[in-house]
Amino acid sequence: MAYARRMATVFGLLAVVMAGPAGAQDKSLTITDDRGVAVAVPAQPKRIASISYFADDVALALGIKPVASTYMTAGRQPDFLLGLTRDMKQIGQRAKPNLELLSDAKPDLIVAIRRYTVGNATQLEKIAPYVAYNMELLDGSDREIAALSKILGNPERGIQLNKEFRDHLADFTARAPKDVHPRFAIMWGGETPFAFHTENTAASIVAAIGGDNIAGRMTPGGEFGIDLSLETMLEKDPQVLFIYDSGPDRPHENNPIWQELSAVKNKRVFYVGDQWVETNGPIAREIVLREAAHYLYPDAFPAVDVKAEAARIIPAEAQN
Repeated sequence: MAYARRMATVFGLLAVVMAGPAGAQDKSLTITDDRGVAVAVPAQPKRIASISYFADDVALALGIKPVASTYMTAGRQPDFLLGLTRDMKQIGQRAKPNLELLSDAKPDLIVAIRRYTVGNATQLEKIAPYVAYNMELLDGSDREIAALSKILGNPERGIQLNKEFRDHLADFTARAPKDVHPRFAIMWGGETPFAFHTENTAASIVAAIGGDNIAGRMTPGGEFGIDLSLETMLEKDPQVLFIYDSGPDRPHENNPIWQELSAVKNKRVFYVGDQWVETNGPIAREIVLREAAHYLYPDAFPAVDVKAEAARIIPAEAQN
């Protein structure tokens, strides 16, 4: 009996050694996402699906290509991700992901924008481990990038990306003209435009380098944006407008008030890309910082080549 027990111990130890230094091959990691839910996710997942561009952004910055992604505008592959989403299975618009297409992609991890997916969390969890982040505010961006970088097996790079951005933000802020504070708004177009409050990631970046956001700050516990009628916009009279380019339909331009805005009169209306809405990832926020600096202060900062900036961050092995 003693011999049998000794042999059982030996074989047990051998099994541990053969399983590898961290245990079995199916090692998992438990994390708490922005829903406050603890989720067991695979260590270093291989097949990532992104509902929003955030996981695409983080993964590509780490040299990893997701297998599936939603889009913002159908048929458009965002320049800030070098168009690499063309190689991923398209699973619908980010607010309405197609769960059948998502399932067909066979992901081992789903990373989603929280506000569009909490309602179908149960269905998502049946497909693969599902984590959700808010992806709205700059003060959450560092934390979200660090958390996902850890899940994807490269926490050091996540920390480095956060430090580099904070250094760049401080540098641009220091170099921006100190006596100029252009009034701005970042908005979705429409009959009644929707503008982002200052805590929103893109708006925070513009404000940090000296812009004055006409939408103001969030009310405690409130939404990250607000409907601003063109009458209200005329009262606040923005000097620079950043409008998300969601297609050719621009009903706000048909309102006679539109032509009275200083930004319109002075041709400082900029229809901007997906990175201005999906700004919480490391690639997007670096590009928004550079674009914002140029648009606010064209004499002080150069125009931006979006693809060149993206290529600087995305490792070469992930660009093919």
